[in-house]
Amino acid sequence: MTTYRDRAEAGRALADRLTGLIGESDVIVLGLVRGGVPVARVVAERLGAPLDVLVIRKLGMPWAREVAFGALGPGGVQVLNEQVASRLGPEDIAQTRRREQAELERREELYRAGRPPLDLTDRTAVLVDDGLATGATARAAVEVARHLGARRVIVAVPVGAQEAYEMLAAEADQVICAQRPPEFMAVSAYYEDFHEVSDEEVTEMLTATA
Repeated sequence: MTTYRDRAEAGRALADRLTGLIGESDVIVLGLVRGGVPVARVVAERLGAPLDVLVIRKLGMPWAREVAFGALGPGGVQVLNEQVASRLGPEDIAQTRRREQAELERREELYRAGRPPLDLTDRTAVLVDDGLATGATARAAVEVARHLGARRVIVAVPVGAQEAYEMLAAEADQVICAQRPPEFMAVSAYYEDFHEVSDEEVTEMLTATA
């Protein structure tokens, strides 16, 4: 399996699999905040398509936040992995949801920077992240994109778990995954540089492509 040097290199590898979208005027590339944005920027440049962001917040287990029991998106969308969420009590779920909802609203305000809410009416939305582990975040993103009016929803990632890929294939119109390791580890294992993307990096990328 290939290890990517960084998210930009992963974006180039992913863009090679999306060249069929070049020239389609309805395409918009949406980076899932925050790690998906550097990947999405490269994809958008290659496709000659506009770049925007979609803010999704993972709902993590209280004792292991990297393990998702669901995710939140704008417009009140909530996706739960019932099998995982069943291990939690109602108050644990509610407390985690309140915390992540507050952070989602903060990021929406910051990244939109006065721009109107995202409108995907009759668009082809290409949802880009830096990897798929459980798929909960991407699944929420698909639901949000449809809620915002997208005509077609494509999920595109440089690497992902086979189980998450199969789940999303039933949700999205198309899933493009450059690598599906037979024994998937954490997304970070497939990158040499997997630093946490900052708010400043996201806003700079959006400003540069505006």
